[in-house]
Amino acid sequence: MKRETLFLKVVIFLMVIPVLAVCIFVLPELSSFVAEIMPKFAYLQYPFLIAMFATAVTYIVALYQALRLLNYIDKNIAFSELSVKALKNIKYCGITISSLYLVCMPILFYMAEVDDAPGLAGIGLVTMFGSIVIAVFAAVLQKLLKNAIDIKSENDLTV
Repeated sequence: MKRETLFLKVVIFLMVIPVLAVCIFVLPELSSFVAEIMPKFAYLQYPFLIAMFATAVTYIVALYQALRLLNYIDKNIAFSELSVKALKNIKYCGITISSLYLVCMPILFYMAEVDDAPGLAGIGLVTMFGSIVIAVFAAVLQKLLKNAIDIKSENDLTV
């Protein structure tokens, strides 16, 4: 089992690197570039950066919780309250990302309409719905794990 979890840990680490690179190198340049070429959107530069950085931080927190979950699996304590808590945190991260994009969607729709770029709004919708799917999946796993823990504790008391 350690080999599979090691692979997943490496994948999670590889998922963090591009997000950090985009936050450090691309987002500040992109927001200032958009402010230069579209002066009527210049006032959205800092709210855009704040929303994107908040999304990145929430994403990294969710990946950290996934790493914790993999560590619990390695330590053979996957069926514990710690795992339930990690799944609950992943669920909250998904809800937070969806909420951030939901708040930003009117701005994205307006920018897409003015620039005649429908893909801009599509990217926001895909990210929002993807985060909702992850949150629902984490909630279902959380309930299943909680039920399994309850059944296990009942069986331990019976014996």
